[in-house]
Amino acid sequence: MKYNFDEVFPRKGSASVKHDLMKPFFGTDDLLPMWVADMDFKAPDCVLDAIRKRCDQGFLGYTFGDSSYFGAVIDWFAKYYSIKAEKRELHYIPGIVVGIAFCIQAFTKPGDKILINTPVYPPFVNLPVNNGRELVTNKLILKNGRFEIDFDDLERKVAGCKMMLLSNPHNPGGTVWSRDDLVRIAEICKRNGVLVISDEIHADLTLPCYKHTSFSTVSDDAKSNCITFIAPSKTFNIAGLSSSIAYIPEKSIRDTYFEYLEASEFANGNIFAYIGAEAAFRYGEDWLVQLKEYLVENIAIADDFFKKNMPEVKAVLPEASYLLWLDFNAFGLSHEELQNRLINKAKVALNSGLTFGGDDYAGFFRMNIGCPRSILKEALDRIAKAFKG
Repeated sequence: MKYNFDEVFPRKGSASVKHDLMKPFFGTDDLLPMWVADMDFKAPDCVLDAIRKRCDQGFLGYTFGDSSYFGAVIDWFAKYYSIKAEKRELHYIPGIVVGIAFCIQAFTKPGDKILINTPVYPPFVNLPVNNGRELVTNKLILKNGRFEIDFDDLERKVAGCKMMLLSNPHNPGGTVWSRDDLVRIAEICKRNGVLVISDEIHADLTLPCYKHTSFSTVSDDAKSNCITFIAPSKTFNIAGLSSSIAYIPEKSIRDTYFEYLEASEFANGNIFAYIGAEAAFRYGEDWLVQLKEYLVENIAIADDFFKKNMPEVKAVLPEASYLLWLDFNAFGLSHEELQNRLINKAKVALNSGLTFGGDDYAGFFRMNIGCPRSILKEALDRIAKAFKG
């Protein structure tokens, strides 16, 4: 089946965070929404059909993740991550951010140090602080258009930390970390007694010509000292179903985490989270292949546009997912002036770089290009016009 990713759907008025919550964040709602990592494509038909079928049955009572659901997860892990997972090593979680919060609460105490690589997905910055932990930052190096880990700095910073939050692949830069990078992280963290939490939500959106490596697979140091989270939410554009999975191969870590969940009376999830995830994992592969082909072209269009029309803007092109990290600093404007121009002249909503790690990322913005091509081109044209003259 050929999917039409060019089709534009009106989403305003549907209680969409991306489309209906711009005013609280940007002061106005008459913007093109190119911010929240939520694509403007319909979910795969296989997911929608599975949900409709359950609704037609008429019963939406208490539910659980059955063997069919976990079988689909295990098959996906084996095919895409080279992980031979067992059901006892897996647990449904209602979203990876929640899962990471549970990790912080289960394995650290107030005042403990938690390490992150900046710039990074804003909840990585916020969760430790909001839970009374001390945030330690390892600033990534931007080299030849992609982010690299400063391992000398990491070695200095990791001592005394209890946990490291790893974005793998990286958000917002889209870097697909190499096996060598991950092996080195695993060795450093194991040696220093630092538990690694690997958020791999963008793994399935690794673009052609790149290969995602799941953290737990790279070494015994990694497998014995990590919690890995994956989810179908970004992959199949079903974030509203609140469906993700924790994978914990090491028994002692697994027991602590699962006991925390049990003590919190957290057992089972949303009925549609299970149904949607299973359908996506079993039948969504063709949709995903076509989606990634479309995203590759969108990235190329944006890259070409900036090079030809706005060479001042330096774009970090993703190796995974649909997010561009844009550097506007060559314009010589303050972050506030740049933001004002994007909102009030371009009428485009981008994520502010400040939320990805503070003042070091003034002048940077994250742009979501997971949208129909006509919307992308309009957004690019608006941005260019706002910075002319």
